[in-house]
Amino acid sequence: MNICPKCGLPIDACICNELSKNSQKVRIDRIKRKFGKIVTVISGITDNNKDIAKKLKEELACGGTVKNNIIELQGDHLKKAKEVLVKNGFNLENIEGD
Repeated sequence: MNICPKCGLPIDACICNELSKNSQKVRIDRIKRKFGKIVTVISGITDNNKDIAKKLKEELACGGTVKNNIIELQGDHLKKAKEVLVKNGFNLENIEGD
């Protein structure tokens, strides 16, 4: 049986990811790039960036990438991205953005 080194619970019952989601300060910004393209930038997520980016891209039907622990989504998804993050376990009070 595998035991989580952080919380001491079995891997199947590990709650480390849920606890870290509630305590992270997430910032969502809108940036205008070359040729007037809008990019939504999500920073402050430290764990499972690629998994969260994949969920955001599927839910928002857009492209995107993860660079230097920052999630970049193609297009203006500020409000919808906040809703998707809350749906995936992030605390609404810890999400900053317009």
